[in-house]
Amino acid sequence: MTTVDQNQRRRRGTGLIALDPDRAFPGYTLFAPLTDGGRVHLIGLDGTEAHTWKLPYRAGRHARILPGGDLAHNGVLPGRQALFPMWHKYRGGVMGVYAPDGTPLREHVDPLQHHDAHHLDDGGVLYTAVEPLTGTDAEAVRGGVPGSEAGGGTVWADTIVQLDADGSPVWSWRAADHLDREAYALHPDYAREHWPLINSVTPLADGNVLASLRSSSAVIVISRETGEVVWRTDPGTVSQQHHPTELPDGNFLVFDNGVFRPGHDVPYSRVIEIDRTTREVVWEYHDPARESFFAPFMGSAQRLPNGNTLVADSPAGRLFEVTPDGLVVWEYVVPYFGGYAESEVRGLFPAEPNAVFRAYRYAAEELPWLETARPATAPLETGR
Repeated sequence: MTTVDQNQRRRRGTGLIALDPDRAFPGYTLFAPLTDGGRVHLIGLDGTEAHTWKLPYRAGRHARILPGGDLAHNGVLPGRQALFPMWHKYRGGVMGVYAPDGTPLREHVDPLQHHDAHHLDDGGVLYTAVEPLTGTDAEAVRGGVPGSEAGGGTVWADTIVQLDADGSPVWSWRAADHLDREAYALHPDYAREHWPLINSVTPLADGNVLASLRSSSAVIVISRETGEVVWRTDPGTVSQQHHPTELPDGNFLVFDNGVFRPGHDVPYSRVIEIDRTTREVVWEYHDPARESFFAPFMGSAQRLPNGNTLVADSPAGRLFEVTPDGLVVWEYVVPYFGGYAESEVRGLFPAEPNAVFRAYRYAAEELPWLETARPATAPLETGR
């Protein structure tokens, strides 16, 4: 008697799904499955493994290659208590850089770090963390489900910290100091345990800081000099978004999840490019059948040198590349499934996901140590 696999994502097929070698950007794709222990995978366009790191910490979101070829990886610090029910889902704590063989080169540790940590060229790191607000400070946070604060009536509020290569703080920012409570209120259906939930932070070419406030549906630019918000998306432009990045012309590329999108009764996700001057959407990708591409949480987008965009449909473990006119030219489904180690997270996400937080594509010359890897372009072999 045949037993049907009850994991729908695995049942529909994994590995390489599609490849147009003439239009896809040649290179290698990096991803860190959230439930694959400490493994980080690098694959060629044909879907075959080119390199694997085996690190001591499971992914606390993502990994990326630094200039010169070392691996930056944000891992989960073991043995910590949950600050609130969702904390184990997206916390990190170990922000490390590793050689191709996995040898640790440096590590920064902060048990309050979560979501993003952007490793800087000088050896420092810019990352998101939390601090507790209680009493009148917690009550001042607007929105959210009444009575849904963390233990003791606490609202955990975001901070941003920058450390130098030696681990000394060189810059910091507090949401509690600089965000208007009404302008950046929590969505009414979100818990009040975490505000405003910054899921991405990165330095800009002008020295300021770009951040994504998921639970307030806003992308903002923070003045490094004053800490004030000097730019934000117009309300309604993005909904529960992730991973804004600056393009060479100054525009912002954003993965717009689409949860609670105003004026739409059917949710769908999209990737958009926002003109920094006008705040208008000047490019957009969504699936032709809009509802078939919907990531309710997580997601990433990377503009590639040939003008294509690499997209991570993160909860589904689906990575794909689209051309400027919206044609899919590469698609791969992560084949690594597993459950979360923490019981609190397993209770919220009982299935065995193949989720990743982000994916990145790298040209061969960005991986100088990858001498024996198979060519980045190879004949199509599907994983169905």
